[in-house]
Amino acid sequence: MKKQLLIFSILLISFASISQNTNEDFKPNGDVQFKVFWNYHADFSNNATKTSAFELTRSYLGYKYAFSKDISAKITFDVGSNSAGSEYTAFLKAAQLDWKVASGVKLSMGLIGMKQFNDQEDFWGYRYLFKSFMDENSFGSSADLGVNAEFSLSKNLKANVLIANGEGYKKLQDTDGYQKFGGSLVFTPIDGLTTKIYADSQNSATSKALTSIALFAGYEMSNWKLGAEFNKLQNGKKYSSPIDNHNLDGLSFYSTYVINKKVEIFGRFDQLSSNTLVGDTAAWNNSKDGNQIIAGIQYAPIKGLKFALNYQGFSFDNSTIDNQSLVFLNAEFKL
Repeated sequence: MKKQLLIFSILLISFASISQNTNEDFKPNGDVQFKVFWNYHADFSNNATKTSAFELTRSYLGYKYAFSKDISAKITFDVGSNSAGSEYTAFLKAAQLDWKVASGVKLSMGLIGMKQFNDQEDFWGYRYLFKSFMDENSFGSSADLGVNAEFSLSKNLKANVLIANGEGYKKLQDTDGYQKFGGSLVFTPIDGLTTKIYADSQNSATSKALTSIALFAGYEMSNWKLGAEFNKLQNGKKYSSPIDNHNLDGLSFYSTYVINKKVEIFGRFDQLSSNTLVGDTAAWNNSKDGNQIIAGIQYAPIKGLKFALNYQGFSFDNSTIDNQSLVFLNAEFKL
């Protein structure tokens, strides 16, 4: 209860400081937005059943509207595969109101984008061919129902606090009614260097509190980008499945070298591991633990269009499972 009171107190203080200034020259406006992820891949893994395929893995369609210079809203539909429906089922991904209530303070409410791995995903830069580590391994959801407050504390430091259902954007609030509380600090001590710490916690009626932690550092210099993450999920098989003493740890390293304005090469290494439960001889997530390797080249001929030829391989810690080895041609086109 104390956490709820703290969050809502912050929101009330923010609302109380709303600027009354208006821009008489401002005209409300909106625009349509879309983004599509396409690929062709060939699977060279041993005993692969589907050796090659064309795929349309994601399509986003949305609209953003600015009511004033400080208040805007957006709605986005996410069209992708769903095991319970067709290959192209539409989900509501975002239905979000953003309000710049004061200088350096912004509130977001509704079905909002989460802050757990947004900076990491932006720095990685190749979401259309592979998710960021925490998203790929279900350490958190990219969107959820809730409220978020962002604060620009100084030129080099920004923070956010949030309260959300915790089940993600494809599920309603669970019957227990416990919310997720979290926040982050993003610090840029020098030009080109970004550091971030994020943490959240959600109580459960059936287990200890499910918590996640993310540490990130990214550095841009000349034509290079270098990023590193450490991630931890405690008392859960995934962000929405709490269970005592089931923990996941993850490391992710990635880099990009920009050859010119249209061409760049990139690489990434991920490691996922889990703990061994008392009485067991193998880690509880042994069938999924292992190392991910990605390497490729991107060509962006015009604004809004990208192509990437890349290799994606995964080696399992469980030696009885065949390792994965695939070659992709990915494309992103967006407005």
